[in-house]
Amino acid sequence: MRSLDEQISENLRREIVTSGKSKTEIAKAIGVSKPTVSQYVSGRIQPTLATLSKLCSYLDCSADDILNIKK
Repeated sequence: MRSLDEQISENLRREIVTSGKSKTEIAKAIGVSKPTVSQYVSGRIQPTLATLSKLCSYLDCSADDILNIKK
């Protein structure tokens, strides 16, 4: 079974691919560096809640989808 961190990074990767936006575009829009976005996607680090909020807004997705929250 995958860890929550692995699920979050996989979900972020999926949303980024679906958006069609580059990591560079995303980084500029949310105020982080491109390597930081790459680290989110690889699961090396997790975004803060504030950054996750910016990511979700920019990628037009739900935090529930990223965090794998099922209702």
